[in-house]
Amino acid sequence: MAKLLSVIVSAYNEEAGIREFYAVTSGYLGELFGSGWEYEILFVNDGSRDHTGEILTELAAEDPRHVRTITFSRNFGHEAAMTAGLDYASGDGLVFMDADLQHPPQYLKEITEKMDAGYEVISMVRTRNQTAGLIKNITSGGFYWLINKLSDVHFEPNASDFFAISRNVQTVLKKNYREKVRFLRGYVQNVGFRKTTISYEAAPRVAGSSHYSLRKLFVFSMNTIMCFSNMPLKLGIIAGVFSALLGLIILCYTLLTRSGAPSGYATIVVLLCFMFAVLFLVVGIIGEYIAVLFEEMKDRPIYIVENKENLPEA
Repeated sequence: MAKLLSVIVSAYNEEAGIREFYAVTSGYLGELFGSGWEYEILFVNDGSRDHTGEILTELAAEDPRHVRTITFSRNFGHEAAMTAGLDYASGDGLVFMDADLQHPPQYLKEITEKMDAGYEVISMVRTRNQTAGLIKNITSGGFYWLINKLSDVHFEPNASDFFAISRNVQTVLKKNYREKVRFLRGYVQNVGFRKTTISYEAAPRVAGSSHYSLRKLFVFSMNTIMCFSNMPLKLGIIAGVFSALLGLIILCYTLLTRSGAPSGYATIVVLLCFMFAVLFLVVGIIGEYIAVLFEEMKDRPIYIVENKENLPEA
């Protein structure tokens, strides 16, 4: 009996390239029949404001055997879209991809071969991305260096949202990893199981532009650090010890160099500015953690489904 591969695709305002993605990816997926794999493509329409939804409806009608769609009531974000795919996919193996063809579908055959060999987590490691630009490439490398320094979990440098998991891993993620502030590719590297990596070079974007601005990437990075490390909270202790030592040094300097009435107006101003900077930094870090806790306490849904096509009703 053939195994089923679920290809989960997050789509947000992808009208210019979604049909080409479907055509190219279906071609590579069709080659898997001879190796004992059937497939489904599960498109998650993340509240697109263009004609992406209409195109996906047409694809679902043209190919009801392979195309499934989920439409959100509004834009919930890329992480929510991947989570919906995780929840609704029915395959023996799941592959997560973007809809812009920067995640090359020609690697799908190699992914299924790794799954046949018994691997349950396959991280796709990006070796090159010419379209990202120098700043994004530098910040991406810096992010993985920082999170690996702060977290007890080791993250594969340059691992992307292009990855594959087995049904066993899917079950664990669906049941136990339901945070509202999410980093799915981090969870995938955190669950254990038999893991491997495949290197790839990001292909040119088929159409459109990246939906991630530097501001969004910064917020995403901060949320990730908060989810996987409590080290920033310990900065308060480190800053307190450092400030105490600095204050002691300033005290000794003032006592040893005073002549008559103690002077040192500039020293006091510098010291106060430094102390307040440390104080506000620590308060800001605590505030970020409280914001994450607040999101979890509200317990609102990760996403809301407005419509499904070619999927069984719950």
